[in-house]
Amino acid sequence: MRMKKLEVNHISKCFDGKPILQDISITLNQGELVSLLGVSGGGKTTLFNIIAGLLPPDEGNVILNGKDITNQPGQISYMMQKDLLLPYRTIEDNAALPLLLKGVNKRDARTQVSLLFAQFGLEGTQKKYPAQLSGGMRQRAALLRTYLFSQDVALLDEPFSALDTLTKRSIHQWYLDVMEKIQLTTLFITHDIDEAILLSDRIYLLSGNPGRIAAEIVIQEPKPRRDDFSLTPEFLEYKRKILSLL
Repeated sequence: MRMKKLEVNHISKCFDGKPILQDISITLNQGELVSLLGVSGGGKTTLFNIIAGLLPPDEGNVILNGKDITNQPGQISYMMQKDLLLPYRTIEDNAALPLLLKGVNKRDARTQVSLLFAQFGLEGTQKKYPAQLSGGMRQRAALLRTYLFSQDVALLDEPFSALDTLTKRSIHQWYLDVMEKIQLTTLFITHDIDEAILLSDRIYLLSGNPGRIAAEIVIQEPKPRRDDFSLTPEFLEYKRKILSLL
């Protein structure tokens, strides 16, 4: 049985008296990729901000490895939709930022980062600048930086939405491979049903106003998913079920 990494317990949040989230409870186990799927404006990013400690909940708490981290930023990695790489820093120094913020000197930070470039498919880009990389490679660099911030759990907020279809398909497989190699656990926001089915071990459906967990879908297809999985009756059945619940 997988170890429980993250517990989000009975989270509720209002802004200016308007309920945004109501009684949200989700769990994330070691090595899982779990998606939070819902329509835009449904409260997904608000929930991520609470999990990351950037917003206090009105009710509920967030537990990481058995420790209450509610309203404590800096405990969990958080990558937003844009890569937010600094254009005036090399890829090497962009990736090293989390280590520098933790007080590691620049030489040691670069040494630590260099050991991961090949694993993240970035070998040869160390001295390049973000403008010199493709969108897919920039996302890889941003994911490396996210990993170095906290090597435990990563929150990814629609990180692949700006990529074209072929690049997205390639980076999906790459991310799953990297997750397995480094034993990373991921909570993933998306509004793309196909993406959620292809990547996830489990999917939480967030719907309503205020946002509530409408259902939890377990994807039984083993990983890595076969290339034609999206064309199978099983895939279409998952999609039909999700559409009926959202």
